[in-house]
Amino acid sequence: MRILILGAGATGGYFGGRLLQHGRDVSFLVHPRRAEVLRRTGLVLRSPFGDVSLGDPPLVLHDDLAGPYDLILLSCKAYGLEQAMDDIAAAVGPQTAILPLLNGMRHLELLDQRFGAEHVLGGRCIIAATLDADGAVRHLNDKHTLTFGERDGSTTPRLRAIAAELADAGFDAHASSDIVQDMWDKWVMLATLAGATCLFRAPVGTIVAIPGGREATLALFDECCAVAARAGHPLAGHTRGTAQAFLTESGSGLTASMMRDLVGGDPIEAEQIIGDMLARAAPVPDARPSVLGLVAVCLRAYEAQRAAAG
Repeated sequence: MRILILGAGATGGYFGGRLLQHGRDVSFLVHPRRAEVLRRTGLVLRSPFGDVSLGDPPLVLHDDLAGPYDLILLSCKAYGLEQAMDDIAAAVGPQTAILPLLNGMRHLELLDQRFGAEHVLGGRCIIAATLDADGAVRHLNDKHTLTFGERDGSTTPRLRAIAAELADAGFDAHASSDIVQDMWDKWVMLATLAGATCLFRAPVGTIVAIPGGREATLALFDECCAVAARAGHPLAGHTRGTAQAFLTESGSGLTASMMRDLVGGDPIEAEQIIGDMLARAAPVPDARPSVLGLVAVCLRAYEAQRAAAG
């Protein structure tokens, strides 16, 4: 199977690197600056599951992209999707499957409009990773899960082929019969984690230790759960319980990557993770003050300041 990984950053670099390490036919579609780093250092993974240095990884620049690929793994930030769709267009053929690992749900609609829903799978990844100062991928926790599936829940020949290709490749890969629900489960969790840690500029453990912190976090979580339920994707009882425990764990040093980006003055996925969740909640009146709305104002203020600074 011919696989194209859009980007070789933290997420794409990790999963693509593991696939390459295990002998899969992988190419990385990268911008010239990242290509220069990778040609000099190779693709380096630092992980609790084993370090690896992959010299001379297969790279392709946009202008050199030719011919269709069987599978395209989209691992860009959600705010970069428009450019990403332009970048991969030449790689999409009649049988190409696109597997997006973006946060939120809006990207599915945009990909459907551009390439046709028949090309677009559902996808979810769970991993904490970042690029260090030398351009190496640093895996920060003990989770490296990639879940994928047909959005109608069917088991198709292409899904079986993708499952076989991603199996035994150095990370946890799972074909799902309910991938859209899986994506909603992650979105609710992520919107709560990102919203709380960005609003309070603190990790989970600090937030829940202060008066009102736990209650504010759970109020935000309940709002996000309500949005999911209204969309026809309520969180199952065990999923909800696990998420609550995770989001209110005493002493936890957990923060969202959005908070780390915000503190660093970098672009954030405010509209894709928080704004779209709020927009889907807006038609339903709610007498309670909206924590989700406060988070959206906080993040939009940050983006406005960042834009004003140039």
